[in-house]
Parts: sequence; structure tokens; C-alpha cells
Amino acid sequence: MNLKSMVCKYSDFLTPWYREQEGKLCIRALYTWHSAADFDFINRKFWEWCAISKVLDERAMLDTGKSGLGFAVGTEPLPAYFASRGCKILATDLAPESSAEWKKTAQHAGEKAALFRPELVDRVIFDEGVSFEFVDMKTLKGLSISDEFDFLWSSCAFEHLGSLEAGLEFVMKSAELLKPGGTAVHTTEFNLYSNNETLDSGPSVIYRRRDIEALCADLNQRGYVVDEPDYDAGTHPYDVDYDTEPYMTSGKPHIKLRLGEHICTSLLIVIHRP
Repeated sequence: MNLKSMVCKYSDFLTPWYREQEGKLCIRALYTWHSAADFDFINRKFWEWCAISKVLDERAMLDTGKSGLGFAVGTEPLPAYFASRGCKILATDLAPESSAEWKKTAQHAGEKAALFRPELVDRVIFDEGVSFEFVDMKTLKGLSISDEFDFLWSSCAFEHLGSLEAGLEFVMKSAELLKPGGTAVHTTEFNLYSNNETLDSGPSVIYRRRDIEALCADLNQRGYVVDEPDYDAGTHPYDVDYDTEPYMTSGKPHIKLRLGEHICTSLLIVIHRP
């Protein structure tokens, strides 16, 4: 069964699909700032990358010659991995003058070279398969080509556009860049315990179930097909507990976290253009 829109939960880390993708992305080799302990690799960011790549692979989006567009790629391994599969990738990130906060945490790509991963792809293949541009996700200005793409993705990016509305508008606008038959995959922050109170503006916002349902309805009305989300967040103790700032230093798995006064985790959204 293909992966569909869903909330991150601990049981996913134990599945064959996750272990397979973790190996393909060389997570344990690339992120040596984690200890060798298995516990330390139970991290929702790794889940996002594995889920995004698995969704695209299952839908034959990673076949040789397919084209992909990544937003706010930072230093993630996905552009290199997708290039290794024979895809032509346009990786994008904020212009340097707009990304000071992300630079502090090494989550910004200032040039194409920052995306190369020798563990994942040959240098020649990477250079031929990956291009890089600065793009403002709020306006999509900075894209220098008008071609449509077979797939596009973002990993916990559109919640940082200043408001709930700005992030949802990005998802709607970017979907227009898909070729017929294409797939968009995004992850974002999801509010686990409130469908009312949330962070609705600022550096990070948290989407509620009602926001996601409204987004799905809008996309469907425009002719897209959105995989109906599975909101099951799990019942394991790791799913009930949550990480707190400074994150990934508390000795707890980074699956759920406290952001402001709210408990959230990652939500995967899968969109198809018929």
C-alpha cells in the first residue's frame, strides 16, 4: 500500500518502508552529530525526508528523466538522492540576505555545493542533475524557468512564511507548477491537541486539523486530488511525551515537541495533479 498523507508517529520508525528509506538516504552515515544509539535516530526530521522520498518513489516520480523542484532545501539530502536516481532537480532556498536565522543552525543552502553528498551520488551525476536558485516562497519570485515539474516538495518550510494564510497560499500556488500527473509532497507543523488555539502568525505557525481540511477542500475544488490525511498520532509513550527547547538535548525522541504553548509534530501532505 502506498504511503498517504499522515501524521508522524513512533510506529513508523519500526516499519520496513522507513528502514529501507533511512538506508537509501544514508541517514546514519550523514548525521554523525547523532550518537550511534538507535534511539537518537528517532527524529521527525528524518521521518519527513524518508516519507517524502518514499511517496515519490511509490508513484514513479523518481524514474530517470523526471524533473523535481525543492523549496527551502537547506542542507537536506533529498536533492542529492533524487539526482542519484536520474532526476533533474531544481533546488531552491531563501536568498542570503533573508536567511540569517537559518544560517545560525546550518539549515540554509547558500550555493549548490552545499547540497552535494558523496555518500549518495557521484559528483558528475550531481553536477549534471542538480541546479540551484534563490526563491522567495511567498511570491515564487526567483524561479527563472517556466517549465512544469513532475514533482515538487518541501520539508517543514511553509509554516515559516509568517502566517497560516501565507503558508496555505504557497501550497496552492506551487501546485500550479506540477505537470499533469505530477505529485507534490509537503510536511508542516501540525497541532495535536487543539483545533482552535494555535500559533497563527510569527516565525513559526502551527496548522490545525481545520486548516488542513480547508486546504484539501480548496485544492480539490481546483481539480487537484489530495490524499486524505490519517491523523492518528500514535499511543506509544514516545508519542505521548514531547521534546522541549533546546530540542534534541533532553534525552527524549524528537517526534512530538512543544512549540510555544502547543504540542505538535510533522504532518505529511500528498497532492496529485490529474
